[in-house]
Amino acid sequence: MLQKRHLGSEGLEVSALGLGCMGMSQSYGVADESESIATIHRALEVGVDFFDTAEVYGPFINEELVGRALKGRREQAVIATKFGFRIENGKISGTDSRPEHIREVADASLRRLQTDYIDLLYQHRVDPNVPIEDVAGAVAGLVRAGKVRFFGLSEASEKTIRRAHAIHPITALQSEYSLWERNLEPCIIPVLRELGIGLVPFSPLGRGFLTGTAKRAEEYPEGDYRRGDPRFQGQNYDANMRAASVVQKIAKKRDAKAGQVALAWLLRKGDSIVPIPGTKRRTYLEENVDAISLQLTPEEMAELDQALSSEAVSGPRYNERMMAMIDR
Repeated sequence: MLQKRHLGSEGLEVSALGLGCMGMSQSYGVADESESIATIHRALEVGVDFFDTAEVYGPFINEELVGRALKGRREQAVIATKFGFRIENGKISGTDSRPEHIREVADASLRRLQTDYIDLLYQHRVDPNVPIEDVAGAVAGLVRAGKVRFFGLSEASEKTIRRAHAIHPITALQSEYSLWERNLEPCIIPVLRELGIGLVPFSPLGRGFLTGTAKRAEEYPEGDYRRGDPRFQGQNYDANMRAASVVQKIAKKRDAKAGQVALAWLLRKGDSIVPIPGTKRRTYLEENVDAISLQLTPEEMAELDQALSSEAVSGPRYNERMMAMIDR
């Protein structure tokens, strides 16, 4: 049986590793629905019960896929999804966390997921035009109505987390955190620990850099997110491959995969941290799950910390347009 962890202090228990489902809907490469559904089913078989999706993935089609995959198995799963964007003609056209919009999105997500309740509902990005108190109040109303069990934020600042938590308990913050991206360490993680909020790191494998499989931006097909990622471009790519080589060195010494080392590092960073590596293939899912049993030594943890410090990684993690949506 896979280890369990608690997110927040309100009673949400999930597998120590979750499954990010975004890539099953063409954000990275070509989609294969039959293999994606088989991967979700295999996740349940090996004890992974925490599934992450969002209305904007696709948009909409990822929630539908997760709903089909979990039909008849809903009680075995913990489903997390997200609101917070305005979607027009299949594209994001801005943020929208008005309370009436949150309620509309929640109802639409419930229909697509073929369920009566969402376990964990996140605000996908903080909306500068809507007070976070109004957002928390709207989700609190969904909790009272039985449509949502727990409330989360994504990429939120220390100030926003505190303000929201004062209105309704925050169960988890979902933000990018990995050996590759350490921006949460100075301020955010201490606040989460103070308030008893869990952390759900997305992109825990550094979009391929920490597995050693990253290619240069121009080698990815049109439509692949990584074509526009600054860290995959030019001299940034070269510097980042050098920095990430320590992960492969430790993996070789431990007879493990590089991605398993990266996940094992994250899991050692705290008992309330639940990474959600994304995959659409059973093979990679099983590799990721095996990382839970890999115990890194204090010396290995220190070596990884030093080799992949914030100063060692080259280039911003997003382009300017996407960075503008981060609440810091």
